[in-house]
Order: sequence, then structure tokens, then C-alpha cells
Amino acid sequence: MIKNIIYKLKRPYHFIKTGLLNGLIAELKYKHPAKKLKIITITGTDGKTTSSTLLYHVLKTANKKVGLLSTVAAYLGKKSIDTGFHVTSPQPADLQKFMRQMVDKNYEYLVLEVTSHGSYQFRNWGINPIISGLTNIANEHLDYHLNYEKYLDAKVSTLKKAPVAVVNADDRSYPYLIKKLVRTNLITYSKDTQLPKKVQAIIKTVFPEDYNQMNAKLVYALSKSLNIEDADFVAGLKTFTGIPGRMETIKSNAAKDTSKNINIIVDFAHTPQGLRSVLRTLKEKIEKNGSKGRLIAVFGCAGKRDKGKRPEMGKIGVEIADLTIFTAEDPRDEDTWSIIRQMKEQLTIGHNKIISIAERGEAIEYAITKIAKAGDTVVILGKGHEESMNYDGVEYPWNDITAIKEILKGGHPRINEKK
Repeated sequence: MIKNIIYKLKRPYHFIKTGLLNGLIAELKYKHPAKKLKIITITGTDGKTTSSTLLYHVLKTANKKVGLLSTVAAYLGKKSIDTGFHVTSPQPADLQKFMRQMVDKNYEYLVLEVTSHGSYQFRNWGINPIISGLTNIANEHLDYHLNYEKYLDAKVSTLKKAPVAVVNADDRSYPYLIKKLVRTNLITYSKDTQLPKKVQAIIKTVFPEDYNQMNAKLVYALSKSLNIEDADFVAGLKTFTGIPGRMETIKSNAAKDTSKNINIIVDFAHTPQGLRSVLRTLKEKIEKNGSKGRLIAVFGCAGKRDKGKRPEMGKIGVEIADLTIFTAEDPRDEDTWSIIRQMKEQLTIGHNKIISIAERGEAIEYAITKIAKAGDTVVILGKGHEESMNYDGVEYPWNDITAIKEILKGGHPRINEKK
């Protein structure tokens, strides 16, 4: 009851503090740059960054002057911009400044990745997209939004701002969206959506994963609405190199024991839905290739975030992977061992498939150098592209990919945890 009251009160608080005092002032200062741009917003639980980056790349391939703001990066055309943003949706003043830069350089399009926090807190002040896209809406951030319906409403608030929204008809949120978006022109996509043969072929070639094929279908629907030719979409996918920390393969031939020949993958998956999708994809790939190799998963659950997903993610790991190592993932001010215990608490079987190592560097090193054998696949999940780990509110330098490369050269990376 008290939490609901506080949640409702925070909304007008952010309207004044973040919206009026930050957004409106910045909008006036930078002379309403959003009005001179064609803005496409993409939101959802999983797949936002992949979809946003892919759409940006397709527009760029079609010779459009386009900018991108996503979790991983900010781009103006081909140039990477160091914005200093450390959240998906930046504060309004930073966003207005970025858009002003775009307008001054005669950019036409902005692809903007939007979070539920950003929507609820009015960080996207002054943004009126011409079209908005939705990947999916699974249980996430319920520590902040309290329940699934409030989380849905935060996502809907983003979609409502656009006259046209492209939504996933297969997603559990779809019936709710139909009721809430009665004044929005809805375009749908699904697993059964029929695409031109060349388009379907390139999607399957570039994205063997089912969930990424859905992301590509979203981008295709957005592209068609923006009058992008199929030839440009196909050309964009052919030259798409992927995103750091998203199903990224790390070559293991730098290892001291090069005969091991193990497959090492890094992915950002940190939700139950994302974890299940990645593990199933990798497991199916192993089975399809007729390999006897095992799937070894290394992941944890973040501190000060949805506690309800911890046992669910623990069960998913045990059900799909052959061996799972539970470890740290931004514990913040929680005890890592306590989080790991919660990941195990609903398990009735599979304890023999779990190893618990609280220090993330040690867990990754153990998986690669002690457990994995030739033909095995080791997947490191939850951090992806991120460059730090949070202990007690302090961000310590850490990157999974850098750590793996160091391990393959015989190093022993460890996080400089505050004692």
C-alpha cells in the first residue's frame, strides 16, 4: 500500500524535477531540436539495443543521415560519440544537447532506445516520435514498477507518443496493448509474418536465433513504414557486424593450451526470458551439429533488483545448460552469496549441475581453464558490453570480454572489490 502511494507520488515529482526543471529548460535552451528530427523510438524488455542498432544501420545503408542513442553507444552517422551517458535513456538536458548537435549537422533521423525508467521519469521530455517499435514485455524492473501492469503502462506511455506503433503480436502484452493504444495506428509482426523471400533469407542467414529473427522483423516493419526499399534492408543486414557483448564469440586460439578448442560466447542476457532464449539457442546449435560438447553457463543476478527472478533464472540455467556456475553480477550493497542462495532456493533437482563461485573473474577463469574441454561451449551472461561492476555503490572497472582475453593468455583477472 505504502509502496503504491510512493510510486504514484514519484511520477509528478519527476514531471517537475526531470521534466519541467531539466527537460523544458533544456528544450528552450537548445531551441526545440526534436521538432526538426524524425525520431524513431524502440522499447521493450529484451532486444531493444539489437533492434535500435540494426535500424540505425539499415537507415545508414539507405544513405539517410541518422543518429543513434542506445545502451551500448551513441553515433552520429559513422562516428561514435562519447556522450558520457551511463543509462539507456539519458537525462533530458543531455538528450536535448545531443539532438541540437544533430540538427546543426543537418541530420534527419534519430533512432532512440527507450527504457521504462526513462518513460516514467520524463527523461524523454519533448520527444514526439513519428513511429515507435516494441520488442516484447516480460517481467523486469518490478523492483521499481512494483508489478507487471505498471511496467506495461510505462512502456505504453512511450508507444502512445507516436501516431504509429509496431508491436509484437506474439507477446503476452499484446491484448493489453490493443486496449491501451486505441488511438494509435498499430502495425503487428509475429513469427508467422510472411516476408519477401530475399528479406526472409537474409534474416535467417544473419540471425540464426529465433529471438533475433523477431528483432529483425520489427526493424523490417519499421523500415517499410519509413519507405526504405527492400534492397537497402537486405544490404544493411549483409553488412551488419553485430553489437559488442551480444552473442559475441571470443576466439580461444590465444590460450596456452590451444588444443582445447572451446567455444566462448559473451551475451548481455540478464532476464529470465533473455537467459532462456540464449541458452536454448546455444543448446540447439550444439545438438544440431551433432556435437558431444557441453553447454557451460556462467551468470548471476544483480543486487537491488527484482528478487523474484533469481530462483527463476537459477532453474532455467539448470534445466538447459549441462553445467552452471553462479557468480556475481553487480551485487551493489547485497551479499553475493545471499543472492546465489536465492538463485538455488526453488531447485528440487540439479544441484549436481551447479558450481558457486562468488568472484566473477574466478568463476569465468574456472569455467574456461578447469571445466571446459574440447568442443564445449562456455557462455558468460549478464554483463555483455558493460565496463564496470557495482559493489556497495562503487563502480569498479570490469569487462567480461577483456577478462576472457586475459584468461586465455594465462592471466587471472579479478574485480577490485571494496573490502
